[in-house]
Amino acid sequence: MTEAHLGRLLPACLHQAISDVMPDRLEYYEEWLPPDGLRDGSIGIAPVSAVLGFLRTEGNAYRDVMFRAGTLAATWTVATLAPFQRRFGASLPLTFRAKFALRLTRRIVKDVLTTSSASTRLRRGTATISISSSLFCSVRQPQSRPLCDFYAALAVETLRSFDVAAESRLESCRAMQDGPCVVILTIGGAAHASEPAQAA
Repeated sequence: MTEAHLGRLLPACLHQAISDVMPDRLEYYEEWLPPDGLRDGSIGIAPVSAVLGFLRTEGNAYRDVMFRAGTLAATWTVATLAPFQRRFGASLPLTFRAKFALRLTRRIVKDVLTTSSASTRLRRGTATISISSSLFCSVRQPQSRPLCDFYAALAVETLRSFDVAAESRLESCRAMQDGPCVVILTIGGAAHASEPAQAA
């Protein structure tokens, strides 16, 4: 059985998102996301799962933090691409830019947690992303709303980074029922890097 490993990206994004959205609570969450652990990459699945569990008790702040964290994950990953990769992706026609961004989204999902994976499909202006083994949505009791806002924001921002405008909605979530988390993206044409990301 493959052992799950957490990359450095998610803890760093969560820490920054909490600092941005609810700075008065950052000290509390640094019990599980300590700066030293962020620097040396020693934060594992258990403390991050604890953070997600406590965030779910914070009401609407959970969605806001997840949206911000997903946006940061996309922004920071695109920034680490080699310049020629960014130029190549940005130079493609719209449909191929979207496919390029979706391919990168799949890579980021795997970077977040090694046992997670994503499949994507783009057809007639609609993209579908199916995520298996979502860390955000591993809960003991069924939830009343989807918990995979991180992935919706991640996909929207990755597309926007390559000048593809998109809006997202969560069609299904592992936290609500058996099966994968599914994000539906409506591609709206070209975007500009200065435009804010939009998620439903």
